[in-house]
Amino acid sequence: MTPSEQIDQLIAETADWRGETLAIVRKAILASDPEIIEEWKWMGSPVWSRDGIIAVGNAHKAKVKLTFMHGARLPDPDKLFNADDRGNTRRAIDFLEGDAVDEPALQSLIRAAIEFNQAKKKTAKTTKMAKAE
Repeated sequence: MTPSEQIDQLIAETADWRGETLAIVRKAILASDPEIIEEWKWMGSPVWSRDGIIAVGNAHKAKVKLTFMHGARLPDPDKLFNADDRGNTRRAIDFLEGDAVDEPALQSLIRAAIEFNQAKKKTAKTTKMAKAE
């Protein structure tokens, strides 16, 4: 089964508001950039990547959590990050029952994460080339 099929199955098996919310979030993520790759990691988590991990989605008992791997480094002008994870790296959005998904704002955040991944990748390549000289 492909990662996309596993995500389809997760959404179908989560047959309440959480499955619906995860489907809306997924649609917004995939619409943000045609080169986003869906993966299935960590024993059952949907992961979206482009030049590195962008975000991980999970349906919990009372919320859908979308965790951005480098969220602490991303601009969040629409104040989407609302979870209690205020560490140095990750940031998350908790969607509770009845919450609307601000798709345009989420897509902007996804694109910012892609830009961060690409800049990080470019910096790593430049550093590697400098060390080789």
